[in-house]
Amino acid sequence: MRILAVNAGSTSLKVSVIGDADETVHQSAAGAAPADASAAVDRVLADVGEVDAVCHRIVHGGRFLHEAVVVDDSVRAQLDDAALLAPLHDPAALRILDSLRARLPVPAVACFDTSFHARMPDAASTYAVPAAWREAGVRRYGFHGLSCAWSLRQAATLLQRDASSLHIIVAHLGGGCSVTAVRDGHGVDTTMGFSPLEGLVMATRSGSIDAAAVLWLQQQRGLSATELGTALERQSGVLALSGSNDMSEILRRCESGDAAACVAVDVFVHRLRSAIGGAAMSLERVDCIVFTGGIGENAAVIRERAVTGFAPSGVVPPVLTVHAREDLQMAAETRRLLS
Repeated sequence: MRILAVNAGSTSLKVSVIGDADETVHQSAAGAAPADASAAVDRVLADVGEVDAVCHRIVHGGRFLHEAVVVDDSVRAQLDDAALLAPLHDPAALRILDSLRARLPVPAVACFDTSFHARMPDAASTYAVPAAWREAGVRRYGFHGLSCAWSLRQAATLLQRDASSLHIIVAHLGGGCSVTAVRDGHGVDTTMGFSPLEGLVMATRSGSIDAAAVLWLQQQRGLSATELGTALERQSGVLALSGSNDMSEILRRCESGDAAACVAVDVFVHRLRSAIGGAAMSLERVDCIVFTGGIGENAAVIRERAVTGFAPSGVVPPVLTVHAREDLQMAAETRRLLS
């Protein structure tokens, strides 16, 4: 079965074709910004040839879509509802999904980043907010689930263990960053919450800040919801601290004595260490710590600083780096679903 895996974000479109043995038949970035779904799909179809199914990475499955699913008209309507909870992520993916469904007479499968966290215990997924808010869907959903699932599979292979028996911590560090505690094959706690904005400091996202600060900026400085959203999502993070959203550049500048770059690294690592420690408290033991994503895979100094002194007892878990391949995880879920 040749499976076309589509990863459409708010500013990028990545595609790959995965064969029966998980081999990558084709892989490319098909465009900088998929605002024009039709043109983007034309480029994809010109490259990939015939496929038997298409799987799409959908960041948010909402309240009701908790596992990979074949997209029919009913599911498609539910995806619109879920997109209201992820307005910066899901709409671009849905434009590509619609265009490919119209062009390719093969099953379309939606794979969700939130699925891996769907069984998070109530203690980890519940916000202490009014019942009416919670009933409307205000809860912690968690993200980077496809990356976490792939990291778990790779950790099991490297450690020669059954994946369902592992207790691990996954640090996905890239443009978006999260730390997830994994037990019994699924996430039991994670740093991202209602949206991918919560948690760690990221490339351009603030991570967690006091909600009162947002209210103060709205009430006292007159910032609109749109201005606040843009600032928190696209003008914050290490970009706001250093002037760059490229961690490799920031690390080079810090090594050269650039004070702003060093502050950005220190803040990033401080939040990361705190999150890893918190994740460990959600597990009975830690069999390994996995680093993945562009920063997690390539910035050895970040990994080293993140885990130094992690286990005061002297019991130090293995630290693994895993190349992020959400497309292979999506293909596996699609193959399992369709078979």
